[in-house]
Amino acid sequence: MPHLIVRPFDKTRFDALAEEGELATMRALRPGRPIELLGVRDRDGEFFLELKEREADWVIRADRITRPLDSNRIKKVLGALAERVGMEVLHSNIRLSPGKPPVAAEYDKPVEAFDGVEFPFDKVALEVGFGSGRHLLWQAERHPDTLFIGIEIHTPSAQQVLKQIELRGLRNVWVVNYDARLLLEMLPSNRLEAVYVHFPVPWDKKPHRRVISEKFVAEAMRVLRPEGILELRTDSERYYRYSLEVFGAAPRVDFRVEKNRDLEVVSKYEARWRRQEKDIYTLTMRSLDRSPERTIDYRFDFTAPADAERIEALPRQAIVEGEWFVHFGPRYIRADGRGGVMELSFGSFDRPEHKYLRWDETGRLEYFPGMPVKTAANYAAHQRIGALIHG
Repeated sequence: MPHLIVRPFDKTRFDALAEEGELATMRALRPGRPIELLGVRDRDGEFFLELKEREADWVIRADRITRPLDSNRIKKVLGALAERVGMEVLHSNIRLSPGKPPVAAEYDKPVEAFDGVEFPFDKVALEVGFGSGRHLLWQAERHPDTLFIGIEIHTPSAQQVLKQIELRGLRNVWVVNYDARLLLEMLPSNRLEAVYVHFPVPWDKKPHRRVISEKFVAEAMRVLRPEGILELRTDSERYYRYSLEVFGAAPRVDFRVEKNRDLEVVSKYEARWRRQEKDIYTLTMRSLDRSPERTIDYRFDFTAPADAERIEALPRQAIVEGEWFVHFGPRYIRADGRGGVMELSFGSFDRPEHKYLRWDETGRLEYFPGMPVKTAANYAAHQRIGALIHG
């Protein structure tokens, strides 16, 4: 991850940038926390940098919640900040390499883009956890009339596929760096041709983290058009038998099981399993019915200003209610006194949201860097957050 290691300096050097609106510095409200946030803005929007003070040097890097997928964007911001402030850089990895392919940023889609989405293609397919992207890119090249949405929680894999999109000149791939189980709930009914789940992590010791579940299968059947398919491939016999039970639990079922079926394209994982002579299982479930359209009217705004004292008094312990939770993290106040942010985790236990709650000097509240996904668990958590802040 791009970062700078710099010699400690006088932070009043930030003041000129803050006055120009290019930077906002925020210090932790929690005593002794050695991290500050630097709110930076470039032509593509806003994100936060972390400044962590160590005994002999300081580390500056993008924070984990607002970090952009395009690492070159982070490098440019770090380089510009170091130059403008006059930092003495002891170490960095922000050099831009002209030989590396650019990231196809226009095909990097935030999850918020799927709120009421209108797809530019008649046919749409989804691949969950595309890894190296071999299957996703192969499908996109083979079917230029279909939009392929690839969702991957592993950031480096998403970055590499965005580079391959640029190199291959593809125009029918969207990349989403997010949790597939949340995204699925935002998609319209009866819209997808296929949902591919190839070689997901088995999670034998933590089965609650598995992608395949009764809820996932139900959501996949809702978003698939009639005759659309959900295809699972796995080398894990335990995962295969677990998924067989989940698929069979659906009220109306049409699926087939194949063993060691050959595909025209082989992922690096499948190639490895074949060299080890492991069996590969394929479960293909077909959508039988047309699903009712889903109307989502959840709103995640705050109708009243916040009181700074109430924000500071928010509970430190997690609030757990049934299938959802809320956990307020560290608070940061702006150096100019014009508001602040606090870290926030909430929603379902296996698919939590990680956001900042940001307020200005008037007490106006908003989620940052964007609205939560419109799920029932997130909305229930949002209502509790509002009640705690407003009383």
